[in-house]
Amino acid sequence: MAAMANDPEGYANPQLLATPSELANALASADTPLLLDLRPAEEYAAGHLPGAVHLDLFGISLIDTDPAPLRAFLWILEHLLASRGVDASRHVVVYDEKSGMRAARAFWALEYFGHEHTRLLDGGFGAWQAEGHPISTDPVVPTSTSWTGAATEDRLGTYRDVLDRLDKSDAVILDTRSDGEYRGTTVRAARGGCIPGAVHVEWTTNLRPDGSFKRADQLREMYTAAGVTPDKEVLTYCQGGYRAAHGYLALRLLGYPRVRNYVGSWKEWGDRLELPITLMPNA
Repeated sequence: MAAMANDPEGYANPQLLATPSELANALASADTPLLLDLRPAEEYAAGHLPGAVHLDLFGISLIDTDPAPLRAFLWILEHLLASRGVDASRHVVVYDEKSGMRAARAFWALEYFGHEHTRLLDGGFGAWQAEGHPISTDPVVPTSTSWTGAATEDRLGTYRDVLDRLDKSDAVILDTRSDGEYRGTTVRAARGGCIPGAVHVEWTTNLRPDGSFKRADQLREMYTAAGVTPDKEVLTYCQGGYRAAHGYLALRLLGYPRVRNYVGSWKEWGDRLELPITLMPNA
């Protein structure tokens, strides 16, 4: 799939997204991409992009980023992707109901494993349907591959990585959760609150009302105002690494060179009682 020659959104990395029309053209060509539908099974069954393979990763999370459980988690992710037909040579397009966190998590996983031709359908199934492109209810049986990725370690963060960067001026910790979670009024682990020094940009603010990504200038202004600038290493987190993957993708679109998804996120950090937390004012 070729990226648009002139990107009207101004992204540094426009090739990370596919518009519905771009994807429709690619599906009509000889070199069709692999489509991964990350929505719940019942939504896939009700209608999906023609030829799309179903892959629901939502239950695959990690609450311990020590080396052994992290290796097991990554092994599961890698083999699930291979079981759905991922290989190194074929382009992959991931989607969910919009430019959402489920698809962003799959996007991050494929990038972590070094897949060089991964894109997210901007606006997702909703945008595809709104433009009148065909929908199928035929189930697709995937053809598994023996693909194994080449891990790009600096795209993943552990609790040790975050702890090491708490007081570093060239790093910023990005909390992508809801305001209540960030302030500690919504508690979804042993403790509520946030990682000390974390700045807050909720993942939904990356999107327009129609579910597509905002323009680059809008995203850049929003992140710069929060202190998330491209000269810093950014470590994103949420509850379990899904919304954090969405922040990861937004920053990749802007060309930020150093972005990690802390996959253990608040569920791990809040449950590890030895790790420091902050309760924001009015919590």
